[in-house]
Amino acid sequence: MRRAMAGAAISRTRSLSNKSCCFHASSIGASLRLRFLGSAANASNRGDANSSTFRFSFSSLSASESAPPITEEVIRKSVLSSQWDFIEQVSLNLNPALISDVLYNLCSKPQSVSDLIHHLHPNCLDTKSYCLAVVLLARLPSPKRASQLLKHVMVTRIATSRELFDELNLSRDRLSVRSSIVFDLLIRVCCELRRADEAFKCFYMMKEKGIVPKIETCNGMLSLFLKLNKTEMTWVLYAEMFRLRISSTIYTFNIMVNVLCKEGKLKKAREFIGFMEGMGFKPNAVTYNTIIHGYSSRGNIEGARRILDAMRVEGIEPDSYTYGSLISGMCKEGRLEQASGFFDKMVEIGLAPNAVTYNTLIDGYCNKGDLERAFYYRDEMVEKGIMPSESTYNLLVHALFMEGRMDEADDMIKEMREKGMVPDAVTYNILINGYSKCGNAKKAFDLHYEMLSKGIEPSCVTYTSLIHVLSRRHRMNEADDLFKKMLSQGISPDLIMFNAMIDGHCANGNVECAFMLLQEMDKKNVPPDEVTFNTLMQGHCKEGKVEEARMLLDEMKRRGIKPDHISYNTLISGYSRRGDMKDAFGVRDEMLSIGFNPTLLTYNALIKGLCKNQGGDLAEDLLKEMRNKGIAPDDSTYLSLIEVMGNVDTLVEDSAS
Repeated sequence: MRRAMAGAAISRTRSLSNKSCCFHASSIGASLRLRFLGSAANASNRGDANSSTFRFSFSSLSASESAPPITEEVIRKSVLSSQWDFIEQVSLNLNPALISDVLYNLCSKPQSVSDLIHHLHPNCLDTKSYCLAVVLLARLPSPKRASQLLKHVMVTRIATSRELFDELNLSRDRLSVRSSIVFDLLIRVCCELRRADEAFKCFYMMKEKGIVPKIETCNGMLSLFLKLNKTEMTWVLYAEMFRLRISSTIYTFNIMVNVLCKEGKLKKAREFIGFMEGMGFKPNAVTYNTIIHGYSSRGNIEGARRILDAMRVEGIEPDSYTYGSLISGMCKEGRLEQASGFFDKMVEIGLAPNAVTYNTLIDGYCNKGDLERAFYYRDEMVEKGIMPSESTYNLLVHALFMEGRMDEADDMIKEMREKGMVPDAVTYNILINGYSKCGNAKKAFDLHYEMLSKGIEPSCVTYTSLIHVLSRRHRMNEADDLFKKMLSQGISPDLIMFNAMIDGHCANGNVECAFMLLQEMDKKNVPPDEVTFNTLMQGHCKEGKVEEARMLLDEMKRRGIKPDHISYNTLISGYSRRGDMKDAFGVRDEMLSIGFNPTLLTYNALIKGLCKNQGGDLAEDLLKEMRNKGIAPDDSTYLSLIEVMGNVDTLVEDSAS
């Protein structure tokens, strides 16, 4: 708007000069300079530096005279008289050297520097002028403007952190500034941008210059390293802080306690409290809550409760976060009744549970399959005025799908939309996964297209579900195309995705393609697991290639992957189906020797093999054995035995005839 008004003023000035004085300005820049001189002269005559009235005396100028150049003094006076329209109009013609001179001469006016930077075109600034501005802006009561300018320079990649550091140092010297706050601000901006390595480099550059960072800066770095799981860097920085005699705060100690908990060193975290007290700092609620959360997240509820007791002994009352951590830990361990008891106690003592606490309980009961209790907590949170979040609905929708209650899941999505909540990527992945598991490829792909239309990018999870449903519908060519499309979009397949593809090809009789995928896994450094090999073994056994399947078991061991029940049962089933009962029992014995007890699948495979090979008596012995071990026969067990009895009757009839 200001630029438009300035343009209109220029047009009016040109019109006046053409009509009254027959004066011709050869360029926009010349016209603007005349405008400024007229304004300055008029303001001087009236004693009003902010006057925007222009009075030109054209009689003293001839058409051949050129306008005076735009100097540092002209720009500085424009800044001090707030002639921002003029500054904006001429900024494209200004250069960084001129701006640096202007900034240097505005050293006592940091607010004016802020205004000037706001109105300048970025092209007339370079690293030097930016750094001069930052040093001057750092003199303002709030460092916000200086930080914003530094952030702009770093985000736009005008200069590296090293270049900025060096130029800031030169600017401090040029302006005779003793404060080192600009270096702290540089590190804090690196932290804001989550550039941990650059922040650490700046720390060491400060150290080389003999400048000690502020504790707040160090705490920001420690906090960032913790968030990024760079715990080793955290300890290196903490040691450097000791060497530089940077005094820690309670916030510093709490971060280090959190680091120990994240590393799983819970005993050391507990002992760290004593170290804190020795340094003259009393642990607070955050300290204890951090350790309680550490114990709870690892399923050590008893350890968490001991810390809770110690917390109370110190006179620190547990808060909602304390109870929330314990409830979460109990739910993860399946101790739902205990979690509900803690929840009730929390409410009794007047602590208000939030949506996160309710979602924790809802998630726990959904995982248990107790949807009635899950919906009870959903209804209770609504009654208390706590609105269910997208996470709440996602948990319930997923649980309904797992129970095959598709219509109710659809109703939940409708309710979610009616409440103004927009399904997110998690919601769509749950829906696509649910319909894929039900074999409804059309619905799954419709949701995929809807997801794309709303600008939500599919993830590896999305594509895995779609590939699963395509393989179930024997549409592996489409699954292969989808896999290639995913790769072209830069999405890296994970273990679950590869396993889904391998399973699809094995189930559809293309074991060769499945092995090509195993090679691709090795190329992409995605280590296979027992599921990968079990699927490949099943593919070989389906084709009667049990020896090849046996070789895969050996390869599993060479790769350090432990075979499980399914691995051995697959071989037993393969040998039994082929009638090689000696080899089948040999695998059973190997299974027993390494501590695996036979399962229902083991007995069913052996009984079926014996029944098909006139081993009815041995089959009956196995039936007795499995009953003695507390394994109940199922329909498959009895069908095999009935089949052999039918064969015996046929043999008897044949003999009689």
